[in-house]
Amino acid sequence: MDLINSVLNLVVPPASLVMLAFAWPALSFINVCEWVYNTLYSENMEDKVVIITGASSGIGEHIAYEYAKKKAKLVLVARRENRLRGIGENARLLGAKHVMIMAADVVKLDDCMRFVTETVNYHGRVDHLVNTASLGHTFYFEEAIDTSVFPALVDINFWGNVYPTYVALPFLRESNGRVIVNASAENWLPLPRMSLYAAAKAALINFYETLRFEVKEVGITIATHGWIGSEMTRGKFMLEDGAEMQWKEEREVHVTGGPVEEFARLMVEGACRGDAYVKYPSWYDIFLLYRVFAPTVLGWTFRLLLSSNGARRSTSLIGISRPLLESNSPRKHLSGGPRLTSTTGRPLLEAGSPPKLLTGGGSPPNFLLTGGSFTFSHQHNPHQHQQKME
Repeated sequence: MDLINSVLNLVVPPASLVMLAFAWPALSFINVCEWVYNTLYSENMEDKVVIITGASSGIGEHIAYEYAKKKAKLVLVARRENRLRGIGENARLLGAKHVMIMAADVVKLDDCMRFVTETVNYHGRVDHLVNTASLGHTFYFEEAIDTSVFPALVDINFWGNVYPTYVALPFLRESNGRVIVNASAENWLPLPRMSLYAAAKAALINFYETLRFEVKEVGITIATHGWIGSEMTRGKFMLEDGAEMQWKEEREVHVTGGPVEEFARLMVEGACRGDAYVKYPSWYDIFLLYRVFAPTVLGWTFRLLLSSNGARRSTSLIGISRPLLESNSPRKHLSGGPRLTSTTGRPLLEAGSPPKLLTGGGSPPNFLLTGGSFTFSHQHNPHQHQQKME
């Protein structure tokens, strides 16, 4: 067996490259024909029900606008309800047939069950689930002074996508719907200072790649982006004077400019065509070849880029450039993240009256708003609010 593997190690890689080189023109022609066909017969989203998590701004916000232009019925989900109200109104003006907003935290299974259940109770179906939850960082792994932030990164980047999918999957199966995932090129192109983010995204991609074969009735579109000018280019974690761990998520940052809008447009168009992958920018794929066939070259490149930024600071707070507290000052610890609960049963729709629809003019009703950035010590309010617009 060892002899066979040794021979295959020498023969298979070059033989595969030669076969791929000869087959490349034919494969490209087939892909173009498939793209043209899917574009001409793309899914009509008018009156279709679309749930968008992390819709309070950034990529999620612009995805909501793209679906609104297609006259879909939107369910916008995020923790910060005050941001959702304005986005929902903009989506309605752009052509959305109906807009429902709900405050929820996607890393809590109960919240995911609630917004999916209320969507099905009101609309009777779910056609697209768009997961845009993402939390990045810009610190070296060894700089972390409190490991409690590690589960939080995995929670939002992995479970924040898995939980909504788990709850919505039975209804997506009924409608032959689709799951759209906001991933990142870092899942296979890991960059310095993003180790935990890259690991969580790699786990997310492999989860959905496996899910493709398990649920053939539900389509899956995986969208990967590179550096597109969002808050991923800046530090995510902040340590305020009160020593409370806070985050600003990529989806909750007000981002303007072409790259984010273009990526959102490509995601929606790709999902309507039934594309398995959406990549922006697509030239990032070339680095995948380097990683497979010339990983040393890729490693040299990263080391060169890293050394060009100067000497690394020896100690720092997570995600910021401030030095650690002096020894004569008491160390400030980051507060721990919320605990997740699990359930063994499938979510069931609860019998009850559908949510009330708010229509007409006049001043909007008062809502319970969350102030400032989310903190890990934040206690979940059981009295959630929602608003719907037509």
